Order: sequence, then structure tokens, then C-alpha cells
Amino acid sequence: MRKVKAIIERSKDGHYSIYMDVDVREISYLLTGTGETIEEAKTDFLNGYVEMKAFYDEKGKDFEEVEFDFEIDVVSFLTYYATVFTLSGLAKITGIAQGQLSHYVNGKNRPNKKNEDKILEGLRTFGKDIAQLG
Repeated sequence: MRKVKAIIERSKDGHYSIYMDVDVREISYLLTGTGETIEEAKTDFLNGYVEMKAFYDEKGKDFEEVEFDFEIDVVSFLTYYATVFTLSGLAKITGIAQGQLSHYVNGKNRPNKKNEDKILEGLRTFGKDIAQLG
């Protein structure tokens, strides 16, 4: 299956958009997606893929299935994660209150299993986003 780059960019209004980075002569369709967050934009983009496939099936046309490699442009990445390296930023990606994170960082408390899992999931998501840099 062909791999196609899907470029993630942040607009001036703070929203995110995704577009296929492919020459229109190479594939018979193009997709875009938008959202307030990267995940919302990805969901919109992938829903568009499903809808496009259904449209092609309905019309009896051949549909070239592809796999997407999502890549975020560097400026959008830096803007998105500008606060991640602070407790405020860490709270943002983990869903754990900044004050509670401060207690964990300073050794006053240890996270329970539920909060530990939330932190790890947030960091894994962050790492996956880093891996998408082109």
C-alpha cells in the first residue's frame, strides 16, 4: 500500500489543518481536515478518507487505498508544545493539575496508578507527535 504524507499545520487563528502532500496527477483524490487540536484535525481528515472511499464505491470507481504518514511542520510543533516543558505544559498534556504535578516533581507525593497512567499516556502522545516531524 502506498504511503502518503499528510502535513499538519497550525493556522494563525490557532486551529490545525491537515492536507495530503501528493501531486494531484498521482492520485485521483485529495483530502483535508481541520480542528481546534491536532487530534480533532486528524479525526476530521481520516473521516474524510472513509467518506471518499464510500463515495468512490457508490459511483463504482476504483479507489486507491493509501496509508498516511502524519508530519507536523516544525513551527506548528513548536507553537503547539511551547508550554510543554513547564508544569503548566505538562498539566496540559497529561490532564493532571499543575499543583499536583508540582508535588510529584518535588517528591512531596507520588502519583497513584490512575494518575501515573494518565501521565504516561500524555507523554506517549507527545512522543508520537515528535516522531511525526519530517
